Amino acid sequence: MKILVVEDEPKTGDYLRQGLSEAGYVVDLGRNGVDGLHLALTDAYDLAILDVMLPGLDGWQVLQGIRRAGKEMPVLFLTARDAVDDRVKGLELGADDYLVKPFAFSELLARVRTLLRRGGKAKEADRLNAADLELDLLRRRVTRAGKKIDLTSKEFALLELLLRRQGEVLPRSLIASQVWDMNFDSDTNVIEVAVRRLRAKMDDGFEPKLIRTVRGMGYVLETAECG
Repeated sequence: MKILVVEDEPKTGDYLRQGLSEAGYVVDLGRNGVDGLHLALTDAYDLAILDVMLPGLDGWQVLQGIRRAGKEMPVLFLTARDAVDDRVKGLELGADDYLVKPFAFSELLARVRTLLRRGGKAKEADRLNAADLELDLLRRRVTRAGKKIDLTSKEFALLELLLRRQGEVLPRSLIASQVWDMNFDSDTNVIEVAVRRLRAKMDDGFEPKLIRTVRGMGYVLETAECG
């Protein structure tokens, strides 16, 4: 699998190239928008990772050039800009996913693998659902039975992970690496505390209960239909 990374910040670009290469991908790195677009149009890539704020051409212009040329490769935006309008603009121009800096490399890698499995044939869903629970990825909003639920950034990331892999028992080690970007330490209860707080917000006062502890294994989010 061949990936194009377009990132003008040297340290970030080198970090991404090294990490993706170590994960088994062939990586080309463009340092500005003009070079990035040239690479995208003259070679075949399975995925492009674009920074938004690039010299020469910004990431949105690079994406427009890619799509105008009929290239259907999945595109993942990396940016420090977290405004809803920016995320919406990128997705409307044809991006497949959007990751805000700073990010955990493990999350980037998970999103890369997901996009590559899809082969660019399906866009990232704007919303994730289970029963009457809805998570809006663009607006960073969560509702259950129409009631807005306020979550911290880590609680949102934890819920997103559980929803993306609903019906699957997630071990604490996976949650630690995906949400906290750390190795699991059996002496810490940070995951148990986070799940307990999330469950109190998501399940208390609602039916069915969605988040379940599987003793000795981990946690699962499931409805009666997928249980």
